[in-house]
Amino acid sequence: MNKAASWAILLLGLTYFILPLVGMVEFSLSMRRGEYSFDAYAAVLADPQFRETFSYSVVMALLTIVFGILLVVPTAFWVRLKLPRLRPLVEFVTLLPLVIPAIVTVFGYIRLYNTSSWLPLTGSIFGTNLLLMFGYAMLSLPYMYRAVDTGLRTIDVATLTEAAQSLGAGWVTIIVKLILPNVLVAVLSGSFVTFAIVMGEFTMAALLNRPAFGPYLQLMGANKAYEPFALATIAFIITWACMGLIQLVTRFTKHDKAGR
Repeated sequence: MNKAASWAILLLGLTYFILPLVGMVEFSLSMRRGEYSFDAYAAVLADPQFRETFSYSVVMALLTIVFGILLVVPTAFWVRLKLPRLRPLVEFVTLLPLVIPAIVTVFGYIRLYNTSSWLPLTGSIFGTNLLLMFGYAMLSLPYMYRAVDTGLRTIDVATLTEAAQSLGAGWVTIIVKLILPNVLVAVLSGSFVTFAIVMGEFTMAALLNRPAFGPYLQLMGANKAYEPFALATIAFIITWACMGLIQLVTRFTKHDKAGR
C-alpha cells in the first residue's frame, strides 16, 4: 500500500469519527437563531438538577475507584504471586461484565436485595447507593483488572515480595508501600476509565432510581432540543479528558524512569 492510499484511509477514518462530533457541537451552539452562542450550555449549567446529578456521579465515581483499587490490587497481586494456575479463571470472571448486560445484573440486584429479601439494600438510600457502587465496580472490573495485571507484569513481584518479607514487612505493608507505587500508572489508567464509565452509565442508575448524570442526560434528551447536545458535548469532553490524563501520566512516568 503506497503512502497516498495510507493517508486517504487515515483521512477517511478521521472524517467518519470527527464529522458527527463537529455536527453535535455545532448544533449545541445554535440555540440562538442566526448566530452561535453558549446559551444551551448556560441553561444546562444553571440547572440545579444538572449540578445535583453531576456531583452525585462524581462522588459515586470516586467511591467506585477506591473500592475497585482495594478489590483488584490485592487480588491481582495474590493471583500472580501464589495462584498463577488460577489466572485464566480469574481473567474469565473479570471479563464476564462485558458479556452480561447491565440490565440483567441490575434486575438480579433488585430481585435479591429488595425490601422483602434477607438483605433489603433497596429499602434505604444508603443501601441503594452501595448497591449502585457495587454495580459500577462490576462494570469497570475488566478494565481495572487488566490495567493492574499489566502493571504487575512489568515488575518482579516474587523478588520484591521476598525482599520485603526478609526485612520484616507484612502483607499490608508490601501491597501499600511496595506493590501499589510500582503499578500506580496502571491503577490511574484503570481509575480514569472507571470515572468515564460511571459518568455516562444509565441503565443501573435509572432502574435503581438514583439521581445520576446518565439518567439526567436521557431525561433532557426526551424534553429539550439543544441542551442534550450541550450535555453530550460535556460528557464527551470528560471522557477525552480522562484519556488525555492517562496519556500524560504514562508519558511523565516514562520520562521519570528514563531520567533515573
